[in-house]
Amino acid sequence: MTGAGPVALLAPDELARLEAAVGRALDGATGELRILGHGEITLVVGWPAPAPAVAAKRLPPFADRGRAEAYGAVVADYVAALAHRGVACVESEFSITETEGGWAAYVLQPLLDPGTLGPARLRALAAEDPTGARARALLERIVEHVVVAVGQEVGLDGQLSNWADTPDGLRYFDVTTPLLVDAGGRSRLDLGTLTSPLPAPLRPVVRRFVAPGITAKYHDVREVLLDLAANLHKERLAQWVNATLVAANRHVAPAISPEEALAYYRSDARTWEALLRLRMADRWWHRRVLRRPYGSLLPLGTER
Repeated sequence: MTGAGPVALLAPDELARLEAAVGRALDGATGELRILGHGEITLVVGWPAPAPAVAAKRLPPFADRGRAEAYGAVVADYVAALAHRGVACVESEFSITETEGGWAAYVLQPLLDPGTLGPARLRALAAEDPTGARARALLERIVEHVVVAVGQEVGLDGQLSNWADTPDGLRYFDVTTPLLVDAGGRSRLDLGTLTSPLPAPLRPVVRRFVAPGITAKYHDVREVLLDLAANLHKERLAQWVNATLVAANRHVAPAISPEEALAYYRSDARTWEALLRLRMADRWWHRRVLRRPYGSLLPLGTER
């Protein structure tokens, strides 16, 4: 997958340097990395670290290049599908580099102005306009984008932190997990790769019984809007839950209540926290017992 511009965001040798720095971080030397954000699956790092120009999100490692390239093709199809439905994405590149024992893949995007990111933008609009009208308008635009984009074939994680309000309009940037379903109703998401950081005995259980339920909710408009409202608690923006629900409830039935959003947030936080603890235990096992690096960067320090 390539971005809109003719020049790669990171040249192959620079991507290899980034992967080398990540490799050292997997051994515990994180000083070379500039952490930009924490997702539930991995970290977003800025590169080059002294003066970042690119946001890089590393996927769990792939055993062979073909599987990595297949994942990248689905990401490209996902960006195109969102654009077809009126959701513009931040310029994105899927880039692959060889690493010890396999292949590392990154989704690369130009570094965005932090002030354009959803939570920061909502806070700024609220401060600029005490009536709240401009902040409500931002939330309404996000809700409208969710409504037009989400369906059986295309899913979307509509949380506020996945949007940027740029001078060119609203932009979506969480394309690392391509939520597409094929004509036969089968998810095109490579759950094997995304669950690979979990302890080995749990991977088939999570793939079969947990992951399908998590991904299915992103194909349901009501569930996506519920998640959007609920996640405002995590962002410490709970005062905007009601405004979000006013916009959301124009499109869904039954209506979402503030109580439902809070309960959903608490349940979701427990689920992700449990999965993170399992991954932390697996990392300890790799480092202390197997005496080898753990293959993924963990999103530690996430506030819930």
